[in-house]
Amino acid sequence: MNILIYSAGWCELKNLEELYLSGNNLKGVLPPCLGNLSSLQVLDVSRNQLEGNIALGHLSHLKQLRSLSIKNNYFQVPVSFGLFMNLSNLKFIACDNNELIPAPSFQPLVPKFQLRFFSASNCTSKPHEAGFPNFLQSQYDLVVVDLSHNKFVGEPFPSWLFENNTKLNRLSLRDTSFIGPLQLPQHPTPNLQTVDMSGNSIHGQVPRNICSIFPRLKNFVMANNSLTGCIPPCFGNMSSLEYLDLSNNHMSCELLEHNLPTVGSSLWFLKLSNNNFKGRLPLSVFNMTNLEYLFLDGNKFAGQVSDTFSLASSFSWFDISNNILSGMLPRGIGNSSINSLEGIDLSRNHFEGTIPIEYFNSSGLEFLDLSENNLSGSLPLGFNALHLRYVHLYGNRLSGPLPYDFYNLSSLATLDLGDNNLTGPIPNWIDTLSELSIFVLKSNQFNGKLPHQLCSLRKLSILDLSENNFSGLLPSCLSNLNFTASDEKTLDAVKFLSLGGRGFSFNGKILLEEISVRLAVELTTKKNFYTYEGGVLRSMSALDLSCNRFTGEIPTEWGNLSGIHSLNLSQNNLTGLIPSSFFNLKQIESLDLSHNNLNGRIPAQLVELTFLAVFNVSYNNLSGRTPEMKNQFGTFDESSYKGNPLLCGPPLQNSCDKTESPSARVPNDFNGDGGFIDMYSFYASFGVCYIIAVLTIAAVLCINPHWRRRWFYFIEECIDTCYCFLAINFRKLSRFRR
Repeated sequence: MNILIYSAGWCELKNLEELYLSGNNLKGVLPPCLGNLSSLQVLDVSRNQLEGNIALGHLSHLKQLRSLSIKNNYFQVPVSFGLFMNLSNLKFIACDNNELIPAPSFQPLVPKFQLRFFSASNCTSKPHEAGFPNFLQSQYDLVVVDLSHNKFVGEPFPSWLFENNTKLNRLSLRDTSFIGPLQLPQHPTPNLQTVDMSGNSIHGQVPRNICSIFPRLKNFVMANNSLTGCIPPCFGNMSSLEYLDLSNNHMSCELLEHNLPTVGSSLWFLKLSNNNFKGRLPLSVFNMTNLEYLFLDGNKFAGQVSDTFSLASSFSWFDISNNILSGMLPRGIGNSSINSLEGIDLSRNHFEGTIPIEYFNSSGLEFLDLSENNLSGSLPLGFNALHLRYVHLYGNRLSGPLPYDFYNLSSLATLDLGDNNLTGPIPNWIDTLSELSIFVLKSNQFNGKLPHQLCSLRKLSILDLSENNFSGLLPSCLSNLNFTASDEKTLDAVKFLSLGGRGFSFNGKILLEEISVRLAVELTTKKNFYTYEGGVLRSMSALDLSCNRFTGEIPTEWGNLSGIHSLNLSQNNLTGLIPSSFFNLKQIESLDLSHNNLNGRIPAQLVELTFLAVFNVSYNNLSGRTPEMKNQFGTFDESSYKGNPLLCGPPLQNSCDKTESPSARVPNDFNGDGGFIDMYSFYASFGVCYIIAVLTIAAVLCINPHWRRRWFYFIEECIDTCYCFLAINFRKLSRFRR
């Protein structure tokens, strides 16, 4: 119903005890006559579009009211809840997703009711404006409290909630900006099962007596705080614990097996990501029969992992990335008998050797990330991974061609093989990967022409073939792809899993913890390296063919790439004009055509590209007037145009109106710029280039492979400058000798 809540006859229902109006798209304010329903015990107006100050709705007259749900509306709710102070029968209040406002000072502080359920999540959009609902300090029967996603900035952690409410079962204070240490009550709270206080500024250690104070604890979530120290040893014997998340803290210790639950534990979710845990991996964890999701990434675990290492059959997700682990990749992790295994992430370690074929044969595997290790050899042959969707192998030393076996990966959405030593052409069967959205082959030794089958990958949003040996003409049919960024064309919401439908119960709903997989792609755009992940990656679209040997003209059809954000064709041998059709690239933010042999004028229409942040046409053979200095083009400096001697106009120094008189002509013993040949400049620039070449060789030999490419880009501008110096001075020297 899309109507006002006023309805004739409702106010006459004196004996009405329960009124449910949720989810009806009701609009307007609560009518004062609701206060006449003197027998009303349950009122539910949740999930509508109601508005106004709830204190003006005459609900204080409902003396029999036990349960009130006004969540998911546009109400203003005084934080003191003074309106309900005299409703002694009230047990249940749910006002989530409204707006908490400061309370009038004259309202009483101690209510007559004793709540069992209080939920007011997502109610403060502005930090600390309304204050904390301090009336809760007088409540002693609370079973469920949810104040998550509010901004009580500077408020100390309310330890009295534990102390006062011995019946407390579930407490959620997620993202509430509380500060201070985690203080536990002096006496046990035997009914408490779920504590979620992630996303705060809670510091200090997790108290060692937590298991005796909360003996029935099932779900303990303290992620994104400032906790230090180690995991209390008592967790190793806590049989009730099912869900433990201590990720993104500052915890540091050598994690021993007695710190974690044992084989017979009920634990099914363990996340210790991004701390400073060290030592060897506690191998007993991998044999836990109920554990499904394990995240130990972003720590300092070190040492060799045995190649006989294996996982229990219960595992669905396994992440030990970004540690200091070494040795051969354990074959047992990819055991095809683990039908439930969906994700493996061993990236950013020091694993070496070849990739076992078992990693591509696990029947249910969807996500595989082995990037940034020291893996070598060719890609596995003879596999059949029908459900693989995300394969990241970049930053290794893999060699050989792209095997035909990838032909079978029809579900593949992301294939990142960048920064390896792979060779050969892009195979003609590439069009069988019809779901491919991100395709990265950058920094390899691929060669040959681009097959026209590449143009059949209609879901592509990122194609990076830079720094290879591709040649031939640019395929005009790539314009059919559009490179439009969208959820459908990228990553299924970046593979945020809902734990297979599992979570922990809170407020009558299941809280589904997101598995925020580091699904990242590095692109060179806007003159820098950027790592795109999450929602940013989902909205990104890019085509990078730079640093190859492409020839011919830029297809005018590429002006149809209306959704593309970044186009990089630099460092090739392209000729001809810059297509005026590029005027249609309305979403483009970075356009790099530098270091080619393009000629003619820069299309004046490009000044209408209002999202363009980087424009580079340096080191071509362009001529004529630079585009008008308006819109985004008013922000581009001389570096965007350098190396084009026949270009003129701002921001360049040479004016288009300048004419040369006979008396100003340069004699043969002068250079073309009106100055004497400076042989010292020639030799100096040659010397600088020589030094940079030596430093480059040192970078190849000495710098960690992960950072080597960043070093190359750091010195790229210096090398360009040296080339320019040498070329100009060589031309000067040639003219001088003639």
